[in-house]
Amino acid sequence: MRSATQPHYSGRFRVRVSAICALAVIGVLGSTPPPASASDPDPATCSAQSFPVPAGRMGGTLCVPNGGADTVMLLVPGISIDQSYWDFPYVPERYSFRRAMNTAGIATLTVDLLGTGTSTRPPSSEVTSLGQAHGLHDIISLLRTGAAPAAPFARVILAGVSLGAGIAVWEATTYHDVDAVLLAGFSHLLEPSGLLPIAGTFVPAATDSRFTDRGYDAGYWTTAPGTRAQSFLGPSTEPQVSRLAEEHTEVFTLAEMLDGLPTTVTNVTNQIAVPVLVANGQRDRLCAPQVCADAPALRVAEEPYFAAGLLTTYVLDNAGHATTLAPNTGEFQTAVVGWAAAVRAGA
Repeated sequence: MRSATQPHYSGRFRVRVSAICALAVIGVLGSTPPPASASDPDPATCSAQSFPVPAGRMGGTLCVPNGGADTVMLLVPGISIDQSYWDFPYVPERYSFRRAMNTAGIATLTVDLLGTGTSTRPPSSEVTSLGQAHGLHDIISLLRTGAAPAAPFARVILAGVSLGAGIAVWEATTYHDVDAVLLAGFSHLLEPSGLLPIAGTFVPAATDSRFTDRGYDAGYWTTAPGTRAQSFLGPSTEPQVSRLAEEHTEVFTLAEMLDGLPTTVTNVTNQIAVPVLVANGQRDRLCAPQVCADAPALRVAEEPYFAAGLLTTYVLDNAGHATTLAPNTGEFQTAVVGWAAAVRAGA
């Protein structure tokens, strides 16, 4: 019987990927990550970056494996969180997705979306999902041409989570400039019983004491204090992870929510012409339970929305919306590394 955590491939990509991913899949099915050691050295050299984009500047962190890399993964966070989603500071040897990719020989660029973190804070009306996608396109051009540090990179894999996945969809379908797309916390079949309570936690950022000194206008919103764990994390999340996720709460705009929504309720994803990995948590409150039951179920639900033969699906057992913050996130990391290896091999 196929495990919920075993990636499920389709069509021509499945045929080409099987040999490359065999060892990675065995690792996913047969083991859990070893205990993390605080003394583990960082596998990459990292540097802060700031990129000019149409609405301001987008900040981020570029990490290049110590042995170099020809592939870079551009990591886009989701709603109301900064780039720490992909490079979590608690026990990074276990929870940092960025480190796992660097260990596998993939460079990473984690970014803060406009309005958050190290990026500039334009008027909320200028912060849309399409505008964020335009900014990512400009950054991808720099990564490919050599204008960015450590570039040029031969391959660019675009990864987004939640709203960041919607932004990644807009980038990939508008500009067609990436080699593969990872969509985490993303589904075309949302669960109303989870979606509505989560939406009920959204509050204007100007009314939240965490953000009152930032000068946000009325179009910037955030999640109410103390709500992130219930909304986005799985039932077995470590208390320290829940606390830090709350501390890294950020903002979003109503404008980017509105123009990001069509990516999950239309078939615009059919226009993505490169391999796609859709990865969700089995206990994601935003995903219909029957859809996120396991990888085959997710594939059956999502396959009509993607070009034939390019879709891979993955479901992380007992995880919530934030698969990088689940205690078994090492299994998710292993699955992504196997999928990316196929992309890098030209599958």
